[in-house]
Amino acid sequence: MDILLITIGLILCLVGIVGSILPVLPGPPFGWLGLLCLELTGAIPNNYWFLGFTFVIAIGIFILDYFMPSISTKKFGGSKAGAIGAIVGLIVGLLSPIPFGFLIGPFVGAFIGELVFNKTEGKQALKAAFGSFLGFIASTFMKLLVSFIFLGLFIWGVVSHWSSFF
Repeated sequence: MDILLITIGLILCLVGIVGSILPVLPGPPFGWLGLLCLELTGAIPNNYWFLGFTFVIAIGIFILDYFMPSISTKKFGGSKAGAIGAIVGLIVGLLSPIPFGFLIGPFVGAFIGELVFNKTEGKQALKAAFGSFLGFIASTFMKLLVSFIFLGLFIWGVVSHWSSFF
């Protein structure tokens, strides 16, 4: 049973890394589920403080991920239309066959949102679009960092208790 939990946990941690890039999957919560699977094995002593701390981090990053693009768009002078345009652009960029569409989409979406729906001038719309792009990059970086840390903690847990598994 421990080997099955380790395998499922590793898969969940890897899905967490993929989910940090794709907005369809919540990356850090999947990584946390991988850590939970590891803690459920009989070979690792349960550490509820560790699970609680990593859970708070995973949920905090998950929630912050939804606010980062809009916060940075507003910091750069954008409006709600720019933030919504960034989200729509991200979805279109992911679904289109354009290389790096997930990077280009939020920028173009925020720019179009500011120009068309908020009637912002070109220079200000470009500044707001850049802010949305920076927010997306920052939130993706945070999710990736946390997901890689969760994977590292998972691997460290398996390696440090290797003899207990076999």
